[in-house]
Amino acid sequence: MPSQTTGTTGLAGRYATALFQLAEADATLDEVADDLNSLGNMIENSDDLLRLIRSPALSRDAQGNAMAAVAERAGLCDLVRRFVGVLAYNRRLFAVPDMIAAYQALWAAHRGEETARVISASQLSDKQMSDLAASLKKAMGVAVAVDARVDPGLLGGLVVQVGSRMVDSSLATKLQSMRLAMKGTA
Repeated sequence: MPSQTTGTTGLAGRYATALFQLAEADATLDEVADDLNSLGNMIENSDDLLRLIRSPALSRDAQGNAMAAVAERAGLCDLVRRFVGVLAYNRRLFAVPDMIAAYQALWAAHRGEETARVISASQLSDKQMSDLAASLKKAMGVAVAVDARVDPGLLGGLVVQVGSRMVDSSLATKLQSMRLAMKGTA
């Protein structure tokens, strides 16, 4: 599946497409997606891991060894371990979050789904996630895979992005709009 078909371009898109093709050949698309999800969550929830993948001061060997230990400890599949090793060797670990998002988009397109990126102020419950997925499916007309993230800075509400469409119903945005409106009346 070419990256142009799904909108995954650039560095992250090329690496994600290569990983997707390897996973497809090995019939491990779901396992790789799950492991990438786990890796993404680890990066998102660990400042140390985020510093590790972004630090240009660390040598490629140091990054590679540290990421190999993380991958082994997390029980990631062999293909994802080798992929992370290649990224460390090529000094591309900084792009792992974007590569994960690009792979998830390829995986969703392969299954005939759209991917919705949802950012909320707090963790959504299982019921809220299923209700949101059902609402998005109804609005989009296709199955929707939800990539949920948490940003406490939103204060409340949601930011939902599907493709190039975005709906921002966060309290932070509404407050900002009110501030701007009030500046005009002073």
